[in-house]
Amino acid sequence: MTEKLETKKLNVFERYLTIWVALCIVGGIVLGKVAPGVAEALDGMAITVDGAPVVSIPIAIALFFMMYPIMVKIDFAEVVKAGKSPRPVALTLFVNWCIKPFTMFAIAWFFLGVVFKGFIPGAEVVKDGTEVELYRSYISGAILLGIAPCTAMVLMWGYLARGNQGHTLVMVAINSLTMLVLYGLLGGWLLGVNEMPVPWETLLLSVGIYVALPLVAGYFSRKWIIAHKGRDWFEAKFLHVLTPVSIIALLGTLVLLFSFKGETILNNPLTILWIAIPLTIQTILIFAITYALARLFKFTYEDAAPTAMIGASNHFEVAIATATMLFGLSSGAALATVVGVLIEVPLMLMLVKFCVRTKGWFNR
Repeated sequence: MTEKLETKKLNVFERYLTIWVALCIVGGIVLGKVAPGVAEALDGMAITVDGAPVVSIPIAIALFFMMYPIMVKIDFAEVVKAGKSPRPVALTLFVNWCIKPFTMFAIAWFFLGVVFKGFIPGAEVVKDGTEVELYRSYISGAILLGIAPCTAMVLMWGYLARGNQGHTLVMVAINSLTMLVLYGLLGGWLLGVNEMPVPWETLLLSVGIYVALPLVAGYFSRKWIIAHKGRDWFEAKFLHVLTPVSIIALLGTLVLLFSFKGETILNNPLTILWIAIPLTIQTILIFAITYALARLFKFTYEDAAPTAMIGASNHFEVAIATATMLFGLSSGAALATVVGVLIEVPLMLMLVKFCVRTKGWFNR
């Protein structure tokens, strides 16, 4: 039954996202070999400050269209309902901001900075001209993933797990708001601990461009469209057309990213595996912690499942955008965030099936 539900409800982009990402890897590598100047020319079209490129215009446009379709789906009126069920909301916030960022940093540092360090040789020059060890750049990408709670596909994971969609909608809205404050502050601090350059102005600007701008645009356009066309038209027509836009923009960005990183991957073909291992462990660990705490606190299954899903999944769109803006499209940090996309769908579908099979652990 679960498999039928997944097949029916996941559209072709979502269902095969891992395959599309793999094809983007191949396409990007080929593009980098055949036309190496294309991505560089596009990334060179930038807004500059004091002669230094700060915002790549083509990438900023692509990333806006990654984020806007997500933000326009959010109904902030749902936030007022959070008071009716404060415990799942409190647990979700606690896991997202007090546990997840630090376990991600610790796991990424252990594997990429200790266990696999000998397999990740060399250094790179990031966007501000600073030379950093490559493994630290990969850890930085993991950090940016770990501090980005999911606000997009988690709606699908909660639905497939047959959880409380009201709670999921509330947390999508609350996560979007808390990211405006905590993403930049927590991310900057952890990047500093990782001994990476932290251009605070650029970090805060990235939060403004890639979180605040699409959030505001989504909020006001949603209100206007529903007021003039009605909710039924908005959900049946507008969202139906808009849904693939986010993933198409994501895939286009990935092709450009891998056109830069093709040489690194060809020279070190196991790079993606080294990054994927800590990200996979982190996802399963956070899910297990949240699911266990939900059972300890005697949540119903309908609240426990989406709470664990929200903790386990990442807002990889924001992570990719921030890594690109901070360290450049060709950085190891940007590559690490893309690996998060690669593993997200198969891992989360596995966890969905686990939830459905263990719903008997919880009170109805």
